[in-house]
Amino acid sequence: MFDLTLIGIGTGNPDHLTFQGAGAIRDADLILIPRKGENKADLAGLREEIIAQVSDTPPQIAYFDIPKRRADDGYLRGVDEWHDAIALRWQEAIAAHRDAKRVALLIWGDPSLYDSSLRIASRLQPQPETRVIPGITALQALTAAHAIPINDLGAPYVVTTGRRIRDEGWPLNASKVAVMLDGECSFQSLEMADYEIWWGAYVGMKEEILIHGPLADMASLIVETRAKARADHGWIMDIYLLKRHVD
Repeated sequence: MFDLTLIGIGTGNPDHLTFQGAGAIRDADLILIPRKGENKADLAGLREEIIAQVSDTPPQIAYFDIPKRRADDGYLRGVDEWHDAIALRWQEAIAAHRDAKRVALLIWGDPSLYDSSLRIASRLQPQPETRVIPGITALQALTAAHAIPINDLGAPYVVTTGRRIRDEGWPLNASKVAVMLDGECSFQSLEMADYEIWWGAYVGMKEEILIHGPLADMASLIVETRAKARADHGWIMDIYLLKRHVD
């Protein structure tokens, strides 16, 4: 039987790792690292760099390939089946290292915010004791990079996905909306003259790109910048915050 630790490592800057996270890396017998193809090899490389920085005697590392997600049978069902497949990859990697009693994964951002590692961990059999080491989220990194508060005074904000903005529009009673997991620049579905945007890609990394301004003026620039950055790097992680102007 093994214990599982999910370690939030921030958004690409090794300095985001907390002392608690560093200690958990040193305590691990085995760390699982996902491989997402050659275009995203630097994501695995960053995890390796973090491990090397904090460990005089690095733990064992087991790599696993991320399976492709099906999109032909509905979004939620596709994600659920994808999580089953990832859990099986975790299970296989852990089974190949039977001597490992303390297993860890380094989670981009934080395991609590739009990350599925806890849902995947719940599928493991036998069920391990799981603990979470919190990390800096992409949302924290974005607001810090732009030097802004997430909320207006006494007002609520919403964290959602691009798909929901596109399908459902602006969330009711929200002053600001943070949008994650948006590969289609869904802000284009809004009445752009009514909004201000704070956008960031590779937030916290040396490749960081930030754009801010009226959405109507910035939308095309963001779309073009995002496409170029993805072509240049082979992958992209971005997030943005929208504020609706109230007359």
